Amino acid sequence: MSIPSGAPAALPQVPEAVHRRRWAILAVLMFSLLIVVLDNSILNVAVKTIASPAPTGLGATQSELEWAINSYTLVFAGLLFTAGLLGDRIGRKKVLLAGIVLFGIGSAFAAMSGSPAELITWRAVMGFGAAFVMPATLAVLMNVFERDEQPKAIGIWAGSVGLGIAIGPITGGLLLEHFWWGSIFLVNVPVVVVALIAMVVLVPDSRDPKPGRLDPIGVVLSIIGLVLLVYGIIRGGELADFTDVSVLLPVIGGLAVLVVFVLHEKRSSSPAIDITYFRKPAFAAAVAAIALVFFALMGVTFFSAFYMQSVRGWSALQSGLLILPLAVAQMVFAPRARLVVDRFGARAVCTVGMLMVAVGLAAFALFDADTPVWVMCVVFFVQGTGMAHVMPPVTVAVMQALPREKAGSGSAVNNTFRQVGGALGIAVLGSVLSAVYRSDIEGDLGALPAAARDAAGESIEATLGVAEKMGPAGTPLVAAAHDAFLSAMHVTAIGSALVALIGAVVVALFLPGRQVTGQPSAPQEQTSPARAGR
Repeated sequence: MSIPSGAPAALPQVPEAVHRRRWAILAVLMFSLLIVVLDNSILNVAVKTIASPAPTGLGATQSELEWAINSYTLVFAGLLFTAGLLGDRIGRKKVLLAGIVLFGIGSAFAAMSGSPAELITWRAVMGFGAAFVMPATLAVLMNVFERDEQPKAIGIWAGSVGLGIAIGPITGGLLLEHFWWGSIFLVNVPVVVVALIAMVVLVPDSRDPKPGRLDPIGVVLSIIGLVLLVYGIIRGGELADFTDVSVLLPVIGGLAVLVVFVLHEKRSSSPAIDITYFRKPAFAAAVAAIALVFFALMGVTFFSAFYMQSVRGWSALQSGLLILPLAVAQMVFAPRARLVVDRFGARAVCTVGMLMVAVGLAAFALFDADTPVWVMCVVFFVQGTGMAHVMPPVTVAVMQALPREKAGSGSAVNNTFRQVGGALGIAVLGSVLSAVYRSDIEGDLGALPAAARDAAGESIEATLGVAEKMGPAGTPLVAAAHDAFLSAMHVTAIGSALVALIGAVVVALFLPGRQVTGQPSAPQEQTSPARAGR
């Protein structure tokens, strides 16, 4: 993924002491990233348990479950951009340490939640901390590796996401089988302690040496705009109606504020983010691809947990083990994606990767109550392989488009589009799932009282809860719930696959192709004698 250049070789920008321990630093950054990814992947297998009545769970409704996920997303997405700017200004290590401490505190209190409302609140605190962790890890990475090694390091960084996807559900399943539901959050605390010690010892601090004057107006506008937009998206998913005034007002208001933010940044002498970068087709296509792939994937991840546990009847641990092929594919292929890009070009690799993601998502439309496990494993492996060949190249495209001094801002842009895309995926595809499910199950709820009918039609978990109270008479309702959910899942899977196909078209049109044979690649940066042979 070298960029052609005729410029003279650049001198090393990384201090020698930092260069020597760069791979150990990367391991610490991966560990920090793992905390954030681990938490979300654990929660995905625990939604059914948390929905169970006390003392097994909290008796959370479908809406409360979505907010347990979305309160985290709302705060996370709203603060990502600001967190990246603060890292560039006051130091990425300081921001990283503060974020991890806050994340650990939120995790400890989330584990002790006595109600869904408390869980939602502490999940928001965790999102606040995670917003300062995620961009800082990538920004530090860009400042401890020279440019020629950055694609390899980013590939390994992206592969750690696969590791989190694998460890999270399995760890969550093991914890839920032996401990109470709060253990899935409490497990973060010792991980946070280890990460803090390692960061203090190994990770160097870095920041923009010439940050310019602070742009408080831009910062405030970005927070207000992103929070309003993401809230409206989440609210639309909750209501399964994007025409409601409580949805339209925040969405339109958020978009209007973000337009003002862009206009302000274009006129500012010291902008928080240089908007002109979005005029570059490759940069714009890269961030669009990030948003689209997570739109498709997050929506499917949300309903696949219910498919495996509610329809197939598998435990949280068994469901977690089934995600393993997706994670293994990412861990294996993401660090090597740069080699494929060097040979075939980012355009071809990312297009094929997006098509593989689309195929994997579309396969859910063929799943039924008896789909063999090996078929599901193949589908998850295909999805993971596709993502492994999309995320590293597009992340490199975003990060290398900005100067090293602005690495925090670049990482924030990368992660903001990912979070907004994921929130849209859960909201839009979740509302499609809910609407189709309710439409299909309504005909089987006629014998129930009106109040019970409304509650039972909310979700498959609600229907199965009512059927369980009916005893043997509820058996037909269980079968009807499974059929209705499968029908809704099939429709949603096709929708998510179409989104992934749009992503494939975007990267095929706008990402750069293969480097012309014989064209000089970017020269290697000069290496000091002390680095020779390493």
